Amino acid sequence: MSETSSAGVANGRDEAVSQFLYEKRQKIYPREVHGWFARLRVISVLVLLGLFYGVAWLQWDGRQAVLWDLPARKFYVWGWVFWPQDFIYLTFLLIIAALSLFFFTTLAGRLWCGYACPQTVWTETFLWIERMVEGDRPAQMKLDRSPWSWRKARIKATKHFLWIVFSLFTGLTFTGYFTPIRELTHDFFALEAGGWATFWVLFYGFATYGNAGWMREQVCKYMCPYARFQSAMFDKDTLIVSYDPGRGEPRGSRRRSIDHRAAGLGDCIDCGFCVQVCPTGIDIRNGLQYECISCSACIDACNSVMDKMGYAPGLIRYTTQHALEGKPTKLLRARVFVYGGLLLLMVIALGIGIATRSPLALDVMRDRNQLYRETEDGRIENVYTLRIINKSGAEHELALAAAGIDGLEIGMDKARLVVGPGEVLDVPVRLRAEEHALRARSTEVVFELRALDDPSLTVEADGRFLGPSR
Repeated sequence: MSETSSAGVANGRDEAVSQFLYEKRQKIYPREVHGWFARLRVISVLVLLGLFYGVAWLQWDGRQAVLWDLPARKFYVWGWVFWPQDFIYLTFLLIIAALSLFFFTTLAGRLWCGYACPQTVWTETFLWIERMVEGDRPAQMKLDRSPWSWRKARIKATKHFLWIVFSLFTGLTFTGYFTPIRELTHDFFALEAGGWATFWVLFYGFATYGNAGWMREQVCKYMCPYARFQSAMFDKDTLIVSYDPGRGEPRGSRRRSIDHRAAGLGDCIDCGFCVQVCPTGIDIRNGLQYECISCSACIDACNSVMDKMGYAPGLIRYTTQHALEGKPTKLLRARVFVYGGLLLLMVIALGIGIATRSPLALDVMRDRNQLYRETEDGRIENVYTLRIINKSGAEHELALAAAGIDGLEIGMDKARLVVGPGEVLDVPVRLRAEEHALRARSTEVVFELRALDDPSLTVEADGRFLGPSR
């Protein structure tokens, strides 16, 4: 074989491999389906969208009820005001979210993906808009196959205009959780919004438009890490959306009037509806696949066909691998109790932490320029800076005390300690003690702040008092 021929064969192989690895995406046209799970999904989408778009506009005591004010480092959640020092609660929330994912996935598969994931929620909304403008699945396919015309351009432009408007509304709402949404909305439409606010509105709007309008199932199949590690939480007792091959095979079309059992056929009539309604375009009859998001659309589609044929529902249903194999299923098993128990403990811990959270915070910082100094009267003095944070919405006058060393005295430049609502106050403080009262080079002292208007409102913080070696 000549070098030219060899090069041609090699190039052909490279081209074939390239075509295989970078196959062009085939657009999926999910068929609209009706049924119990479809209604449940609609309710979930409406509730979640209602919360996302509605909560941002709620007010509480003259301010936005939920606002993450990053420049001021304040996080408003209804009547609570959280500070960076309260980020431990965010840690609890992240752990609770992870345990919830483990718990529900172990129990019933990808419920999160099918009913509550933002990608699913916004994709469903974009599909509703698409059906409203372009029609049902056959009409959409026919429109895309047709040559460009004024009618096609008008329909496509209308759809994308509605998508863009909805995406901008989404981006505006998202940014409104970090910048007061009422002022942001006015400034945005008056073209007076700041650069960063405008950037995030457009960025999040573009992400919504791209993910829900164009990428859709590709986000679930190729970008979402959950699709890859979900198998670590599955076992043969996990409830999953499954096709029953023992009942459905051999599949084949038939008239309703014939006895399909006598004809050697299973219940599946091979209509393909389960594939047509799938938002990720898979065939559930091929078994469990990582692309399945457990939206249950195939269950509703199959049950409607079974009803028309006069067959029992449940050819595609929520079941377990053990049940399909004719073995007993244990839904309540060790890992479910472990995840559920840990989840409950974390929820209780978070509730107790927030319920017992003090509206005052106190940080003690020693002056590190010098360990200590000896005063003219022979006493040992340490200098500190107390950072007082008032997390409440009211002003408080505070009394400061210190304990841990006999005869300890406090010196301050301020005659009165008054901290306003939401204020952070740095107060220089001097502690003095007799040298003979020090039993070690380093002694622990405790600072206590008490609100004069509310004696039950107190906070303590530890510090170290340094003296000469003994």
